[in-house]
Amino acid sequence: MNQSILFSDEVIWQEDAIEFHAQHSGMLIRCYIRLESLQAFSSQTIESKCEALDIFEIHRFDIEDKAEALIEDESFCADGSITL
Repeated sequence: MNQSILFSDEVIWQEDAIEFHAQHSGMLIRCYIRLESLQAFSSQTIESKCEALDIFEIHRFDIEDKAEALIEDESFCADGSITL
């Protein structure tokens, strides 16, 4: 794990994604995992906000590892965020 990339515990429900945050070199990076990606990642069907957040928490460390790899590869979206 790269010690210069830190993830906060904050998780925000969006209509079609879950937002979480990373900090790298003092910069806040918004990270998103789309619900479709979360379903594929977990091999589960998500039917509610609560299910989505629970599944995210179960797979948090693996999701953060994938986000970290995108940050290291500088695979940012036009707005500076990372989307899984």
